[in-house]
Amino acid sequence: MTEAKKKPSFEEALKQLEKIVTEVEEGKIGLEESVDKYEQGMKLVQQCRAILDQAEKRIETIQGNKETE
Repeated sequence: MTEAKKKPSFEEALKQLEKIVTEVEEGKIGLEESVDKYEQGMKLVQQCRAILDQAEKRIETIQGNKETE
């Protein structure tokens, strides 16, 4: 399996995160499953942050290139 298939895109991760939040907020799952969902959600948050950091670095690079032209 390739790296691209292991990690969801930003949009996919955000959608999964929203689903987790809804499931936990509805209170229809038990404590143990809620903790599991919380852990899964935190991993998704980290992935989203990493993707956003990469995008920010790319934008800064592009802006830096524009300023030197």
